Order: sequence, then structure tokens, then C-alpha cells
Amino acid sequence: MTESLTINRLPRAFDQSLGDETRALLADLTTEQGDLIAGTAGSSPYLKGLIEQEREWLPQALHQPDNALAEVMQTARTLAPDQLKPGLRLAKRRMAVLTALADIAGAWPLEKVTAALTDFGALAADVAAKAEIAALIRREKLPGMTEDDVETAAGMVILAMGKMGAHELNYSSDIDLIVLFDETRFDPDDFYEARHGMVRATRNFCATLSDKTADGYVFRTDLRLRPDPAVTPVCMAMEAAERYYESLGRTWERAAYIKARACAGDIAAGERFLDTLKPFVWRRHLDFAAIQDAHDMRLRIRENKGTGGSLSIPGHDMKLGQGGIREIEFFTQTRQLIAGGRDPDLRMRGTVPGLAALAQKGWVPEEVAEKLTDHYRAHREVEHRIQMIHDAQTHKVPQSEDGIERVACLMGLSSDDLTRDLTRRLTEVHELTEGFFAPGAGPAPTPAPEVTFDQNILARWATYPALRSQRARRIFDRLKPELLSRLAKTAQPDEALLALDGFLAGLPAGVQLFSLFEANPHLIDLLIDIVGTSHALASHLSRNASVFDAVIGGSFFSDWPGLEALQAELVEALAQETDYETQLDLARRWCKEWHFRIGVHHLRGLIDGAQAGRQYAELAQAVIAAILPYVTETFARKHGPAPGRGAAILGMGSLGAGRINSQSDLDMIVIYDPLDQDMSDGPRPLATRTYYARFTQALITALSAPMSQGRLYEVDMRLRPSGNQGPVATSWASFTHYQQEEAWVWEHLALTRAHVVAGDAGLAQDIETFRTELLSRPREADKVLREVAEMRTRLAAAKAPAGVWDAKNGPGRMMDIELMAETGALMAGLANRDVMSGLDGAVAAGLLDVAQAQTLKDSYDLCWSVQCAARLLSGKVIEADKIGEGGAAFLCRATRFEQVEALHSALQDSYSTAAEIIGSVIKED
Repeated sequence: MTESLTINRLPRAFDQSLGDETRALLADLTTEQGDLIAGTAGSSPYLKGLIEQEREWLPQALHQPDNALAEVMQTARTLAPDQLKPGLRLAKRRMAVLTALADIAGAWPLEKVTAALTDFGALAADVAAKAEIAALIRREKLPGMTEDDVETAAGMVILAMGKMGAHELNYSSDIDLIVLFDETRFDPDDFYEARHGMVRATRNFCATLSDKTADGYVFRTDLRLRPDPAVTPVCMAMEAAERYYESLGRTWERAAYIKARACAGDIAAGERFLDTLKPFVWRRHLDFAAIQDAHDMRLRIRENKGTGGSLSIPGHDMKLGQGGIREIEFFTQTRQLIAGGRDPDLRMRGTVPGLAALAQKGWVPEEVAEKLTDHYRAHREVEHRIQMIHDAQTHKVPQSEDGIERVACLMGLSSDDLTRDLTRRLTEVHELTEGFFAPGAGPAPTPAPEVTFDQNILARWATYPALRSQRARRIFDRLKPELLSRLAKTAQPDEALLALDGFLAGLPAGVQLFSLFEANPHLIDLLIDIVGTSHALASHLSRNASVFDAVIGGSFFSDWPGLEALQAELVEALAQETDYETQLDLARRWCKEWHFRIGVHHLRGLIDGAQAGRQYAELAQAVIAAILPYVTETFARKHGPAPGRGAAILGMGSLGAGRINSQSDLDMIVIYDPLDQDMSDGPRPLATRTYYARFTQALITALSAPMSQGRLYEVDMRLRPSGNQGPVATSWASFTHYQQEEAWVWEHLALTRAHVVAGDAGLAQDIETFRTELLSRPREADKVLREVAEMRTRLAAAKAPAGVWDAKNGPGRMMDIELMAETGALMAGLANRDVMSGLDGAVAAGLLDVAQAQTLKDSYDLCWSVQCAARLLSGKVIEADKIGEGGAAFLCRATRFEQVEALHSALQDSYSTAAEIIGSVIKED
């Protein structure tokens, strides 16, 4: 048994005599319940009438309100068709009086009040619609449908929009619906007859709800939120609606669909339809252009409804007026539109849950979210009291003193207290939201920079693709003074201007990016830093400006999460998609954002070259490991599951050693173990060797094929047994046999850096055990050193260094020191993959002394720092006189030198010293 209505506050009676008169009609009330009835009836003519009509039912309902609510809903659900109109009106009357009293008494929070009203609205729409569908089926007006189809309304879908969709229905609200039907339920030849029937059913069920009879009405219905309502029928095919949103949908419709919910009819079909609209509603990039769209909508509303001007409480529109409910909703929904495409946790229908999610993810300050939530709830209560007086669908505070007094009485306040509280709340809401929608209205414009820029460069900006639209030019014109001001503060303004010019020239479009900069001015500093320093990053930005989204995603400057967390994040993201190509594009976009993050961290000095190298390698490994199962599954659908244990991906070279740079290819070997299976078992079976060869090609394609989001990595398979002449995938038996019986010394050297990065765990363990055992075998030192010397000679002949700044190729440089480290690891029988351990192995094998090893370690660190920085600056070997002031400063910072000249000299000395040490060990004939 539920408890009696808890009364936490009491209204005052505007007319005490009317209140006492109504209280006298009800028996079996407690004193507090009697005061609640008297205060309510004495202030609201509408509620006075309802209380009197339901005086026999109401006392018991107040003693057991939750039971009473459930019984009203259940009775409405089981109404006979001929009792639908009067039965629903009786149910609405009882819902209205019970929720009003629970609301006024503070017994139910706002969310329970609005949920009760909303749930009843959905129930009423459902039973009314299904009654019409049943009638059409009986009359054979819906071809192919039977009584079994009534439960799913024969494919009719009723979407709740606005407050109805968000479970926020107000007290005297109409209900915003979009009615569709699933055309796939009908034979194509019956489409027009089916649509005609659905249109008729829609009109009839809406009339059932909205027609005024002697018993009143249930809900006013509004169908105008459907696509192009002036020319489309009241019930559309889902496919036609989907086409409309894909081609013509506008920002306000995207905002409307944040709250959309399948509430009645064929719920499953409705949810499928809403799933198809997710790409329309939730853009993949951060959509700051939505701010301007929302601001324009607000201005149009103010103009059309006359809600602008100074704040005055009498007649103020609590919904559309300054500081009102709509401003809080727009603020919340626009923020959701901006970021919800990237973060599903922000896709809340309700305003209060939406604000909470935005605050939790850092999109809205916690204090702002709490204040707006408090004001929203208070505004909604005032709105309800206004509507309770005469059951009018109005949001305006009454103009008259008596009208305001009635609202105040229902709230248990004086008119003065109500007016003061409303003034404070409306003003604060307006202040909190106006700056977000109209940031340009606040701060004074940026003063013109003192530097005089090349006017020819500035003039050609208007010809670039990113500025071809009027909207883009308008935003950029507001942005331009700030850009030039910050350019003027750089060390070389003219140089920075040229870099920015190159960036703008490469942008395919500008509205979204310029809007993002306008909403987040701090990003301009980062842009100037990047374009003035790293040509490679700036070029990447021009083609992938959406990676800036990640910068303001909340965790861009956090610590590196590590391989496991990275892989888990990508796996979770890929699992949200079902289309293979979409998954590959998503992986590309995701990888680019993390790749960009590493580059920016390195550029800003948050990490050094060694840390950047490790992070690039972990990113690559996470991508390979996350994508591999999808390549495997897609290939298996055609040719059956992988024979035997499947495949493992053996990372070689820098990938295997766990240190790559921003431009590195991925060296890999694919090893498979068929376990004596000769063929795959699938729709199109393949011989095992052919199966794994084609599977490997599919993996290479998944990683390296250019798609809409570019490519992930270039893949190099030349380190596999027999090189380019051998099969692209190697069986486990062939791999072990080759390594034991046929491999050259250089192939064993390469194995010192090998590491399984993805694939079958058991096979991976076997590979590592074999590698460790093979490397631990004793070696004939003279033979190894002779072959290493020959290899060093071939490398020197094939790749001459491209000047001092080429830290990779040539004697005493990176590859030379790596060769020495591999030799040390092989001679000492070490399984460690990194260069430093290999040099320690050279000491253990007697090839180097400790001092020589340390010198080579220091040389390698310097070479890597230059190489990693050079790839970030230009994507190739740098030319010190062409990298600019910003590039030179970064190069010095990355290598801990004060001046480029000092670094240049140190590199020459390092190369000479390292080459001499290595030459003393690996002697050429």
C-alpha cells in the first residue's frame, strides 16, 4: 500500500470563500489535504472545476496517489473502442487534477510530474492510433494487414518530439508528433492505398485526442514538425522522410531530433528510423557552426513573437522571452549538437540530464550547469502555475495584478516575492546564455596590429575554397583581426603569414573550422604555432581540420593513456559501426587525431623525441590489433574461418623495437599456422596458402588504401623470408625452417627487433619463444662480423646521407648505430629489442667497452631527436635555412641546444666519433 500524498508546501487561496466552498464538497481529507484543496481551488478556476467533478474519486487518490496514477493508466489502456473518447477524457481529467495537486504540494518533483503527463500522452496516442488501425484492417483498407498487425499499428510510427520526446511535457501542453509508416510492411503495388489509409488513421486518432466534447479534450496535437509540412501528408513513408533529412534537413530539425523518441505505434520501427538519422543529427566533427544557427533561430523567434526588448515581468513569456526556458534549452541542445557526434554520452533527450552530461564532460562549467538546472526547474514550475489557472496553453506571466497574484498564491508566495525572484532568475539565465550565442556582442574588437602585412597575400584569401561561401566569409571577417593580431606577436610575422596563407589555401571548406576558432579563441595560438613551425602538421591540418576537435575534447593535453587503453578505446568505437568501410574510415579518423596529438605534444615540448617515438609505435600497434579482427571477420564471410590457429602479425624494424616517427612505414611479417588444414570451409573455399596470401593483401589494403579519411600507414613486407620473391604470408613451419636452416645473418639481425603486435595469442607466444631460443644460440663471431661488414658496405653504397641534417643514413648515424646494436644483441644472445640493450650486449660480447657503448647511446639519442623533429617539421630531411624561425627554435628545443649552429657542429662530431667506434669493430676488407 502506497503512502498518502506528502505535502511539503501549501498554496494560498486568492479567493478564500471559493476555496472553502470546494473543500466542503470533499470528505475524508486530512487537515493539510483540506488546506491544499482550498488553496488550489481558491486560486485556479480550472482546478476548482476539476476537483468538484472528481470529488468522489479524489480523496482516495490523495491517500494512494501512486496507485491512483497506475489505475488511471491501466484503465485507459484497456478502453473499448466505443468508449475511447469519453474514457480518455476522464483519464486526462484525473491525471490533470492529481498531478496538479502533487505538483503544488511539492510531493512530486518536476521530473515525476512531467513524466506522468508524458507517459499518459504516449499511452493516449498509442491506444487511439491502434483503434484506428484496427478499424481500417477490419474494413480491409490496409492491404495485406490482419488483426495480428494491430499490436504494431501495421507499421505506423509515432515519434514524440519536443517536450513530449524528452519526458518534459508541461501542464497544459499540446503534443508535438511526427507520424510515419514503415512502407516495407506493404507490397510496393499497394503503397498509395496504404499511405491513404495511414493518413486517414492519423487524422482520426489526432481528432480523438484533440476534439473538444462535453467531456473536454485529451491533448491538442501538433504535426507541423514533420518534413515540409505545407506540402507533405500528415503521415509519411519512413523512406521519404529519411531522404528529406539527408538532403534538406536544417539545423533546427537536427536540434528537434535530439529529443525525438518513438512513443507509440510500431516502437521497433521507430527506433530503427531514429538510428538511421543519427548521422544527420550527430555530426562526426565538432559542429560549432550550430551556435550561429541557434543564435539566428533565437533572433527570429524574438522578432516573430515580439519577445525582445527590456525585461518586464507582467506579460513576460516564460518560454520564449529573455532568460526563459527556450534559452536554457537552446544552450543545452546546441552544446549537445556541437560535441554529441563524437561523444554518445551527451545524447540526452532531457534538458537537465543534458546539462549534467555536458558538465561532466567539461563542455559546460559545473557551476553554470547547476545554476541553469535550478533556473530551469523554477521556470517550469512557474510555467505550470500559469497554465493551471485556466488550462491555457500559454507561457506568459499574466498582465494584470490579479493574474500575477493568482500565480503567486499557487506557489505560496507574495506577488512581490514572485516578481523579485523571477527578475533575478530571468536576468541570470540571459547573462549565462547570451555570451555563448552572441560572443561577438561582448568584448571590444581586437585593435589592428602594428605590423604591416603584405596586402597581396591578404587580398588573395577571398579566392580560396574555404572562403567561397558568404557564411564562411562573414565568420572569417570577424576572426581576421584576432588572427592578424596574434601573427604580429610571432618572432617572424611575415614568415608566419606565409605559413598561414598556405594553410588557408589548402582548406577545402571553412565554416566549421572558423566557427570552432570563433568559439575557442585559444586555438588560434595553437594554429599559429603549428603553421609557423611544422609544415607537415600544417599540411595535415589543411586536409584534416577536424582533428582540432580533439584539442577541445577535454583530455587532449592529458598524459599518454598507454597501449591497452588506446586499443580498448578504438575497439569500442569500431564496435558501434556495422559497415566494414565505415569502420576503416573511423579507424583512420581516430588514428589521425591521436597522431596529431602526439605531434602537438612534441611540438609544444610536453614530450621529447624518445617519448614521441614510443607513442607513435603504440598507436600503430593499437590500430593494427583493433582492425585485425574486422579484416579477419570480413574475409571469413567470403571464404570461411581462417584455417588452423590463424595468423599473427610480427612487427619488424622500428615498429618491432617500439619506436617510430611521424612518417614511418610499418615493417611487418604475417605468419600463420594452418594445423594441417588444406582448405578453408566457407561459401568460396580457398587453399590454405592462397587463403592467407589474400588475407594478408586484405590486411595491407585495410591499413594503406586511401579512403575518404586518407590512409592509415604505408606497409612494408620486404623483411619476410625470401623478401619480395617470397609469399606475402609465411606458414609457421616455413618460418621456423627458414630461420633455422636458410636465413642470412642480416635476417637474424632483423629478428633481434621483431615483436608480435597482433594476432592469435598462442601463436604469438610460440613465435616469441622460438625467437628467444634462436637468438640465444652461440654464434661464430668472425662470420657474423664479416657478414655485418658486408651489409654495412651495401647500406653505405645504397643510401648516402643527404647532408648533415640526415641523421638516419650514413656512417655513425642512426641506421649504423642500430646495426651495431643488433650485432651486439645477436652476439650476446639477447632477446631485448631496443638499441640501448643491444649496445649493452655488444659490451657483454666484448665488441665494445662501456665508454664506447655510452658514446654510441648518446649519439643515437641525438640522431633520433633530430630525425623525429625533422619528420614533424617537414616530413623529410630538413634544410636548416628553410625551416624558418619557428622550425629552428623547435629543432633546438627538441635537441636541447641553444643555437642551430651549435647543433650542426655537434652532429658532425657525433657522426665522426660514432663511425670511428663502429668501424673499429666492424672492419671492412
